Amino acid sequence: MSSELVVAAVQMTSVDDVETNLKQIETQLAEIFKNSQPRFVSFPENCLYLRVAEGEKIEGLTLSHSAFSKLSELAKKYNTHLHLGSVPLYVEGHLYNSSVLVTPSGETLPTYQKLHLFDIQLEGQKPIRESDVFRHGQKPNIIEVDGWRIGEAICYDVRFAELFSQYARQEVDLILLPAAFLVKTGEAHWEILLRARAIESQSYVMAAAQGGTHQSTKTGATRETYGHSLIIDPWGTVVGQVAERAQGATVAKLSRERIDKVRQQIPMKFHRRLQLPKV
Repeated sequence: MSSELVVAAVQMTSVDDVETNLKQIETQLAEIFKNSQPRFVSFPENCLYLRVAEGEKIEGLTLSHSAFSKLSELAKKYNTHLHLGSVPLYVEGHLYNSSVLVTPSGETLPTYQKLHLFDIQLEGQKPIRESDVFRHGQKPNIIEVDGWRIGEAICYDVRFAELFSQYARQEVDLILLPAAFLVKTGEAHWEILLRARAIESQSYVMAAAQGGTHQSTKTGATRETYGHSLIIDPWGTVVGQVAERAQGATVAKLSRERIDKVRQQIPMKFHRRLQLPKV
């Protein structure tokens, strides 16, 4: 079990073309590994395919797609775990907004399917209905990397504290929150929600985000995302960030000692009064 874990959160400006996004990923990894050796690299929601215009057809992927072979090669090359925040993936015949973990040995594993789908309508804007395309995920999920227990969530999940309560009760060390946040909601809610989730869970939170202007390779349509990828410690302190709304990355060293100190000072697990059903 490692007492420290070096991680990277990668911010992308993905588009509606898998090959273009793969090149972004490859370029970002080369840049990161010039100066550091993260054991775990997190990419945002929609990292391999981002629908630019609402209503456009999304072609789902399977793990036989050549993109995953390329990602396996990259994971082996850099001896690291690559966490694809989400891709449109067929799992047991159904299309999900799904996270995928690529291990240093090149194994590719679907891990978590987004529980809360983004069906909203902001004032003055067109409605967005993620459930028109994807099926809801059914349960939380925890992955393990070098002894670190890592809870998974995706974007809109951040608004549902009961999910994070499950992870807190299972004493995860890190929670992933890959996202493609809108600019309007990002300006109002992004950082405050993420810091709250870190504080209440007493764990690290890493949120790799889409950021910038996305232009369709098919129609020329554009879309804006908020960016501001963050890594936050269990006290709620920001320890890594990408401040610009553009491609970039932030690297941080996570410490188990930091987690233990926070939990010793405020021993929340001994003070919980409400019991939730186990998952």
